[in-house]
Amino acid sequence: MVINLASVFIFLTMKSTIPIHLIKLEDGNYHLTLESVFQNGMKGLWIIDTGASKTVFDQMLNNLYETILPDENVLIQSAGIGEGMLCTSLGKLISFKLSDFEVEPFQVALINLTHINKVYFNVTEKQICGLLGGDFLLRYKAIIDYKKLKLTLRF
Repeated sequence: MVINLASVFIFLTMKSTIPIHLIKLEDGNYHLTLESVFQNGMKGLWIIDTGASKTVFDQMLNNLYETILPDENVLIQSAGIGEGMLCTSLGKLISFKLSDFEVEPFQVALINLTHINKVYFNVTEKQICGLLGGDFLLRYKAIIDYKKLKLTLRF
């Protein structure tokens, strides 16, 4: 069997650069966002959240994920900056695209983002579908270029 090392190198270095948007919520308070299109044609707006360990998705958008029943030995808890724990379940998203980058179905934490979207909509007139967390960013070896407002993902 002959292995073409050039093909292996190209495969290992495949990447996609995706435009991101800087949303100013108030003086000194910004969010990086990017748009997606799900396989059913629905569009979504994501916040890139480098401080979140797990990707979170709005459980109210129930046509975009499949609920996963947790193992009885696994406790699912989420905490934000505010007090207390959030009611969380698990789901598997349907595939979606970030620009030309195809994201295969993957597991996310499902949380009701209605209260966050009310606040977010008052400031931006936009609603978010979720927050891309450290699990996603690490999986795709993400590089955020703030100057060029680009997110590079490697696959």
